[in-house]
Amino acid sequence: MSDLDDLLKSIPLADIAAQLGVSEDVASEAVNQTVPTLLAGLQAQDTTEAPAQLIDAADNGDGQEIVASLFGDKTDDVAAAAAAPLSSGVTDGLVKQLLPILAPIVISFVMKKLTSGGAAAPEQPQAPAPQQGGGDLLGSILGNMLGGGNSGAGAGGNAAGNVLGSILGGLLKGK
Repeated sequence: MSDLDDLLKSIPLADIAAQLGVSEDVASEAVNQTVPTLLAGLQAQDTTEAPAQLIDAADNGDGQEIVASLFGDKTDDVAAAAAAPLSSGVTDGLVKQLLPILAPIVISFVMKKLTSGGAAAPEQPQAPAPQQGGGDLLGSILGNMLGGGNSGAGAGGNAAGNVLGSILGGLLKGK
């Protein structure tokens, strides 16, 4: 099972569906597209290490700050690009609502992977910065989650991550 699959399985779909007022099927489709969107946004950052502000925002559950940091004034464009290939039940407005809900979950998951999955990892936002090669590890984790290992049942999601990453890369260049 891939890291992306692990992350997707950790997301409380029923709670998110209830919070957004949509069916679990619509929530699942939206989550399956929005998580790679957030990962691509993190990967598009100009830094090779997870910025401390993102870690702090994830620790505080401040999804709006994370989304603003990742996508800036391109958030509407990113939401539209993420929703475009999905069913009519998943609109850019729904994706825009979902981004700040999922952002702390995604950042925390990536940080746990970056710090070897320690239970206290999210409470140690400075831990990744001093590591030699920490940026390479972050890039490797994000690359693997978005497009690496295209085999088995997760291939469709990874392919979507590759396409989405290309779209977002173009959108975020001028963030």
